[in-house]
Amino acid sequence: MTGEKYLAWAQVEAQGVSDLYFDWATGVTADEDMVKLIEELPSSKRQPNLVFASARMAGVPLVTYQEARSEFVARWDAICGIALTHATQTNEVRRCAVLLPELAKIRGPIALLEVGASAGLCLFPDKYAYRFTTESGVHELAPAEGSPVVIETELRGRAAPKRLPDVVWRAGIDLNPLDVADPVSLHWLETLVWPEHDERRRNLHAAASVVAAERPLLVAGDLNEAFTEVVAQAPADTTLVVFHSAVLVYLSPSARESFVGKMRASGAVWISNEGKSVLPEVAAQLPAAVENGTVLAINGTPVAIVGPHGQFFHALPDS
Repeated sequence: MTGEKYLAWAQVEAQGVSDLYFDWATGVTADEDMVKLIEELPSSKRQPNLVFASARMAGVPLVTYQEARSEFVARWDAICGIALTHATQTNEVRRCAVLLPELAKIRGPIALLEVGASAGLCLFPDKYAYRFTTESGVHELAPAEGSPVVIETELRGRAAPKRLPDVVWRAGIDLNPLDVADPVSLHWLETLVWPEHDERRRNLHAAASVVAAERPLLVAGDLNEAFTEVVAQAPADTTLVVFHSAVLVYLSPSARESFVGKMRASGAVWISNEGKSVLPEVAAQLPAAVENGTVLAINGTPVAIVGPHGQFFHALPDS
């Protein structure tokens, strides 16, 4: 089962995105001994991106799986220790670019809440600059004061946003919020960025400088348990927008149902960015054949297929 999951991850997530991770994942798939080692971890700690980031943190070199295998084995105790004490808290600032076409429609002021916020880098979509490649050319959008972060993405089937959202309050919930001012936490976030993705690393560090200066409210806790308390802190004269990216996949089905119920009852604008099978009510509305990517949905209605790391926003028909 673990080998099959690594193969599926290689084919769906890594192929064409990271040659090294594709090689590592397919290498694990064919390696029964390595699969047995990975299965010593709790099921929640076996996902390839966590195991591979832990391996890199433990000193496994960025070489082919065949060359790296002996290092995986030699450093396995260290890899396990890191995996057991860390989580896949990828804080991909580029995802702001696929949120922006929807956020820009909302007239402010906006109170922005992210569940599964990691270090809070995606809580500042109004502080970053954007370059959208569209059918009509390249469109740029930036704050008046400029930004050290410039995010590029491909936008199809939707006009480029012409305004940035008016965010006046921002908060995040995470089981273990990370502090970008802490070098150890920042190093872990950098390690979670896939090996070849140098632009992602540059934007990570640039966005970290913005977050370190602004210091958003980050609350440690389970998203279902902390949700009501945090929502109550949002200013009354704002539009509350709650969003999440690749977060609900890590919850049990019952915990997902509980969260969806809380969202429905909150009256907030709900922006979800999850895998196609994570929210059944969203999946049921998708066309029969859709490209690989995650599903961006507004209040439970899918509007686009987007790149898992914000690489593209492809609007769905009639969205």
